[in-house]
Amino acid sequence: MNNTTCVSHDFTGRFLPPVYILVLIIGLVANGWGLKSLLHNWKKLGNVNVFVLNLGLTDVWYLLTLPFLVVYYFMDRKWIFGDVFCKITRFCFNLNLYGSIGFLTCISVYRYLAIVHPMRVMGRITNTHSVAISAMVWLLVSVQSLPDMFYTKKNSHAECIETTNENVEEYLKYNLGWTLIGFCIPFLITLGCYGHVIVVLCRTNTIDKELKQKSLRLLFILILLFSVCYIPYNVLKNLNLWSRVLSRKGVCHKWSNGVYIARQISRGLVCLNSALNPLVYLNGNEDIPAQLRRLLQRSSF
Repeated sequence: MNNTTCVSHDFTGRFLPPVYILVLIIGLVANGWGLKSLLHNWKKLGNVNVFVLNLGLTDVWYLLTLPFLVVYYFMDRKWIFGDVFCKITRFCFNLNLYGSIGFLTCISVYRYLAIVHPMRVMGRITNTHSVAISAMVWLLVSVQSLPDMFYTKKNSHAECIETTNENVEEYLKYNLGWTLIGFCIPFLITLGCYGHVIVVLCRTNTIDKELKQKSLRLLFILILLFSVCYIPYNVLKNLNLWSRVLSRKGVCHKWSNGVYIARQISRGLVCLNSALNPLVYLNGNEDIPAQLRRLLQRSSF
């Protein structure tokens, strides 16, 4: 028995394909432009450039899988690309999600050190350190995501399930630990860093005005990403899994369908991070807004 009797799956097929197509178009254009500008202005960003580059790579990695998911939903949730590629597609999504959170956390820590402890870190943190830390982020995210690939992803209806169709109770326990390590801890680190940064910025008048503006803009971008993309997805994923565990025990709550629909909306919102992450490029590079204004001026003629 599964949770089919508790929820209606029609909403997913109508909602996700248009979102995926929109994210694919905007994400490829924004990340392509952002990565090109990043490489052109590599030294201007300082030591965070390595993290910004990796952030862009996680986005491109995931965006390339979206056409297959669009085909999947257009074919009424029938996966025709094989079981192995189904797992690879889901793995790429997890790399993008938790990799983005990891690299955004690294950027936050570097900003914190540059503003709160500038004399201690000046000249001591190099690109070599950033590369080593980036490699650790990739390794940790891969280790966290790898167990997910050992769960059954396809069912008798040839669907490619994001979580699993079997051992849902065991998967819920795994996902709770995954959420704690991959989301909660980085979120608290980011919150702590920027909470301290805001206090320092409000109390100190000697900090460079441009640096202060960049830090406040990055804080706004992080609030946007976490509140729109990451928090709803992680909360609702666990709630939906809990609902499925209950339904397998014959318990069908009135809120199950509402949680399921909210969960599908959060899936659409979380993939928006691949289109919103390039805002980090905008924040770090003063040339991009000028280029955008020139582009808009040309298009108006």
